[in-house]
Amino acid sequence: MAFKCMENINNFLAASTSLGVPSVEQFQTVDLWEKQNLNSVVICLQSLGRKASNYGKPSIGPKESAKNVREFTPEQKKAGDTIVGLQAGSNKGATQSGLNFGNTRHM
Repeated sequence: MAFKCMENINNFLAASTSLGVPSVEQFQTVDLWEKQNLNSVVICLQSLGRKASNYGKPSIGPKESAKNVREFTPEQKKAGDTIVGLQAGSNKGATQSGLNFGNTRHM
């Protein structure tokens, strides 16, 4: 009986692979059978639920993103070289002069 149950789990994993669930989000058969890593089982079920919208069924969780390939001309790429990126942040000329945090240290 245990062999048949584990075979059913393997059949479920094969079906989820054919429906598009990535192997990273799938669980091992032992995880479900021995109740070792049920978190990975839940991740697999949620991933399968997100794939349902691809087949016209109601899905669970957030909508999967679609591929959005962008093509830039060499002129657009060159125009981007002149822009200073603010990802690292900018203090816009602010300094720390005149800032005191707490009392001064007396020795």
